[in-house]
Amino acid sequence: MTKNSPARYEKARELTADSPTLIEGLPGLGLVASIAVDQITNQLGLAQHGTIISEDVPSVAAFDEGRVRDSIRVYAGEDPDVMTLQSDVPIPPNAVDSLSQSVMNDVAEEFERAVFLAGAPANSEAAVGEVFGVATNDDLEDALTEAGISLAEGSGVIGGVTGALVEDCYHNDVPAAVLVVRSNPYMPDPKAARMVIEEALEPLVNFDIDTEELREQAEQIQQQKRQIAEQLQQFQQQQSQDQQPQTPGMYQ
Repeated sequence: MTKNSPARYEKARELTADSPTLIEGLPGLGLVASIAVDQITNQLGLAQHGTIISEDVPSVAAFDEGRVRDSIRVYAGEDPDVMTLQSDVPIPPNAVDSLSQSVMNDVAEEFERAVFLAGAPANSEAAVGEVFGVATNDDLEDALTEAGISLAEGSGVIGGVTGALVEDCYHNDVPAAVLVVRSNPYMPDPKAARMVIEEALEPLVNFDIDTEELREQAEQIQQQKRQIAEQLQQFQQQQSQDQQPQTPGMYQ
């Protein structure tokens, strides 16, 4: 078995925020996390705090508005005190553990708590945008309840890179919550991203994000994210061929 290459974190600037909340926006089902956290990062004008570099992540030249940028980035800002974790490429299965370890070893000391976003297939259009929460401790469970977010019922499993990050937070006593949002499993879903911002992130993190752009530019956003969605689907298909069938209740 080939040993995974360790990921490393390169800090671009010192953190000025006081005990920020980290919001994870890595590609997953419906690209809900990516779309929502793109909107948050851009609207709050967060500055890049650093980058995670891993040889196990596909080598690509990511760019935005004509400028090349790092593929996996951490942003930070104050008023509100927020950090975000974003990627322009899906995280392949062989890179998940090393990326999660890098976050725990190099980034976790910078934030007070983490909020993760996971997509779950919606079985109807009416279900798109439904949100329920999972917490790693009593304080986060109380915070979810106070924010009006229903707790997940029954048992289940959170897979992919989000699941690895949540598990590492749990075992390292890093307070964390997961917002599971029902979304379109076949294409990027700006509607679900808008709903998780309005119905869950705003009351939980206590900030105000204008989501009208996600409504007005839904088709354009879908086109922009389609390539990432196709790459993610390829990774998931490969993973399903290599592993046993997924446990019922798995969200990614």
